[in-house]
Amino acid sequence: MPNPISSPAMVNEHQVRAAAGLTMVAGAVAFSFAYFQKVYWPLEAVSVLFAAEFAIRVTAGLDWSPVGALAGLLTGRRVPDWVSARPKRFAWTLGLAMSGAMAIITNSGIRGWLPRSICLVCLTLMWLESVLGLCLGCEIHRLLVRRGWARSDPAVTCAHGACEIAVPHAHGTGAVASDGRPKEATL
Repeated sequence: MPNPISSPAMVNEHQVRAAAGLTMVAGAVAFSFAYFQKVYWPLEAVSVLFAAEFAIRVTAGLDWSPVGALAGLLTGRRVPDWVSARPKRFAWTLGLAMSGAMAIITNSGIRGWLPRSICLVCLTLMWLESVLGLCLGCEIHRLLVRRGWARSDPAVTCAHGACEIAVPHAHGTGAVASDGRPKEATL
């Protein structure tokens, strides 16, 4: 495990993907009950649980959230793949906003296209993370860093190059790592 004093916060990519898969399954089951059987209490409960889950992830970290802890148990035998927590925390903040909105909407009795649309977006994002390893929130974070609207962690590894920002450098254009060195120099 990285030294938390000398390095930026890191998370295990395998644990993150497992947590996304677990939440995706719970969300899909709840969505199915609401859509096909018009039974809404599972969706109402899951949206509140997800809002609490993402709030814990954003404030305390993945290891302290219930689904994150379960995902850690499930992936404990795998060699960790440490990645920067900052883009993941940004993605979890987006998840907190969507699940919080869903908790308010579904528990207020609102039905129809609005909760269905938000739920389908959430399920799609969780599927992308868990199955393909594509963190769309991390990619949005990368674009914000590129524009100077968010900070990047210095000299860290992000899943699938989400911290690498392509900017021109002295010898032409090329990918530059988050610490400003040309990508070739970071290998």
